[in-house]
This record gives sequence, structure tokens and C-alpha cells, in this order.
Amino acid sequence: MGDTDKTSSNPVLAAARQSVLNEVHGLQALADNIDERFADVVDLLLATRGKVFVTGSGTSGAIAHRMAHLLSVCGTPSVPLQPMDALHGTMGAITEADVVIAISRGGKSTELNDLSERVKLRGAKVVALTSNADSALARIADIVVLLPTDDVMDPGGVIAMGSTLVVGALGDALAQVLMRARGYSWDQMLFTHPAGAVGAEQHDLDPLPPLAESAL
Repeated sequence: MGDTDKTSSNPVLAAARQSVLNEVHGLQALADNIDERFADVVDLLLATRGKVFVTGSGTSGAIAHRMAHLLSVCGTPSVPLQPMDALHGTMGAITEADVVIAISRGGKSTELNDLSERVKLRGAKVVALTSNADSALARIADIVVLLPTDDVMDPGGVIAMGSTLVVGALGDALAQVLMRARGYSWDQMLFTHPAGAVGAEQHDLDPLPPLAESAL
């Protein structure tokens, strides 16, 4: 009996494989639906004089930390922001020169929407990453990037697994596109990453291909 047959006959392995395939389905839906709003976000971030703050509650908050880290690694200075901490005064760090990326699948997180409204009053721009075009967050935001809504990605349609993986992939695409658009070099990236295996090893990396202005 081959390995595939063993997997299909083992309910634990079959369930694990199906879980991964459900998430792959979400990533494919994302790739198929990236549109001009993504390019609008790229244009906004390229023009931003200040920093990018990335925020979300719950699992979206964990993804916000990851996104902010990778944006910074790739040359777009970014900071993760916890919404409730921001409502206790941390939003004072946000100025009119900044952009806030707010992540919420349903767009109904009260603390995130309150934060988004208030930072707009401070002059900052808000980008919403959400699956709900009719949500309060979408109405607040300057730019709305809609995410795939297929519930098969998330167990029961409520546990944020595949949907946050999709947000992570969108953030990865954003970081890579911005890195190329800025002409941010591998030498610049490696200078800010001197620790760990990345910093310890010698790297001979091909330059990233630039993005023509007309492509953005």
C-alpha cells in the first residue's frame, strides 16, 4: 500500500490534509481577487511620510504583529498596535503623517472601529483589511481591501485560521511589492538583520527586479 493510500485510510491524516487544502483554497481565492485596491494601498504607503501602524484584535492582532515586522524587514517602517492599549493613550503616537492598517474579518470589533475613527480625526489614513464590505470598519476606512469570505477556510466559519492565513499572505505580498518599488536592497535588509542564521551566513542574492512606476 502506497503512502497516499495510507493517508486516505487514516482519518487523522485525512483530516489534517483536508484542513490544509481548505486553507489553500482561501489563498487561491485571494490570488484570484487581488485588485486595484491593493495598488491603491501600495501608492498610499509609498507616499506616506510617517510610519505604518498595523492593528487588530484577537488572532488578527497576532497577524498584525507579523505584518508589521515583515513590512519593517522589507523597508517600510511599521509598528504593531494593540487596539485597547491604543484606546488607553498609545494612539498619541499616531500623527497625521501616519497610516493605520486595521485588520478585522467581520469589521465589527468595537475597540478597533473606535480606534480607527479617532486616528482619522487625528489626520491619519486608515486601510481596512476585511471580508465585510458593509461593516462599520469599511465605512470608516479610506481604502478597503476585501478578503475572501468562503467559510470553508475557518472551522465552523468562526475560528480564524484560514482567514488570518490569507491576511498574512496579503501582508507578505504588500511587503515584497513595496520592497521592490522602493528599490530597498538586500544589503539594506541584511544590515537590519544581523542576528541569527540570517546575520551569521554569507549571502549572494540576486537583486530584486524593480517595479516600473506604470506597474503600480
